[in-house]
Amino acid sequence: MTPAVFLDRDGTMVRDAGFLSRMDDLEWYPWTIDAVRILNRAGFLVCVTSNQGGVGLGYFPESFVRDVHDAMTATLTAAGARVDGWFYCPHYPTARLPEFRIDCDCRKPKPGMIHQAAARLPIDLRRSFVVGDKAADIGLARNAGVRGVLVRTGAGSAELVRHPEDLSGADYIAADLMEATSWILEQSGFPREAV
Repeated sequence: MTPAVFLDRDGTMVRDAGFLSRMDDLEWYPWTIDAVRILNRAGFLVCVTSNQGGVGLGYFPESFVRDVHDAMTATLTAAGARVDGWFYCPHYPTARLPEFRIDCDCRKPKPGMIHQAAARLPIDLRRSFVVGDKAADIGLARNAGVRGVLVRTGAGSAELVRHPEDLSGADYIAADLMEATSWILEQSGFPREAV
């Protein structure tokens, strides 16, 4: 069994464009690819867990979410980094499209996406982490029984002001994904002495 890091997408890995609906608006944070590569090399599985309610609201088709993830995979692969699983929730409580207007278990802060990942990959949840920029990400960590890190990028700084009570369960608050990665490595016993 292997520990995993579950990364939020918008606001954590890439800039939050609101509802990302055009490929031209996909903008990486400068540290993201290095952070993913470091996590890969440290032996973590890296999974992305992303609420994509824009599908249910009719802002973009579900195929666009997959296209974005394919494009991100290509960029990561070219840089020697890897995401082991992409998981997203297309549902929204007031979705315009009826087929997406359901009370699902996969919309964060519910733990369904982590359960999906654990069913597909050999994940040790006891040694795993969630990193995201919203109270829903910290709620996801709590509901899945893993440690949660809030990043101040994206909505993170504003969330700390708006919802401080919802973020009291965060195990760490980091400036960005790279700082979160450093903290995760430290918590996991890195650097390890050469034998």
